[in-house]
Amino acid sequence: MPERRSRKDAARNREAVLAAADALFARRGSPEDVTMADVAAAAGVGKGTIFRAFGDRAGLLRALYEVRLEPIREAVEAGPPPLGPATPPRDRVPALLDAVLCFKLDNRGLATALEESGSGSPYQADHYERWHSLLQGVLEQIPGLADSGFTAHALLAATRADLVEHLAGEERVPRERMRAQLADFTARVLASGPSQGPGREG
Repeated sequence: MPERRSRKDAARNREAVLAAADALFARRGSPEDVTMADVAAAAGVGKGTIFRAFGDRAGLLRALYEVRLEPIREAVEAGPPPLGPATPPRDRVPALLDAVLCFKLDNRGLATALEESGSGSPYQADHYERWHSLLQGVLEQIPGLADSGFTAHALLAATRADLVEHLAGEERVPRERMRAQLADFTARVLASGPSQGPGREG
């Protein structure tokens, strides 16, 4: 019985920490402005509880990111078109990229902080590998499209958090214009024929 109560307390504390972190990150301009002590105080737990549950600050950021991303993941894995698996590949690719872009626009500070925590490279982050694998798999279903792995990297590069932050912040590109630009870029990539490569003639 005590062990079950302990597990329930741990789960309750985890939910309280995530809720507190979510509220703090939403209110402040940058995740860097939020300390672990701030989160602990807002959640009503000790800092040690946070470190036991999430390991470190990066672990807390990853957990919060996953919570916010869950509705999109569910739509991608089992939802209806345009994100779900029954969607034709040429329709699903732009829908997936639009979902990534909108998510990063809605979570600019958190997405930037998480990508920067990926061992100095966003490509080392766990979530990047999942998105790349998903997109590559869909691209492989499009006849005549060459090198799906590289194409997935190139398309996802257009949704990098630091680029989104630059465009939305410094250049003040409106949200709908960014979405339209990404859709146009994606359409042009998908319309391209097989690559001939250097030194090869068509």
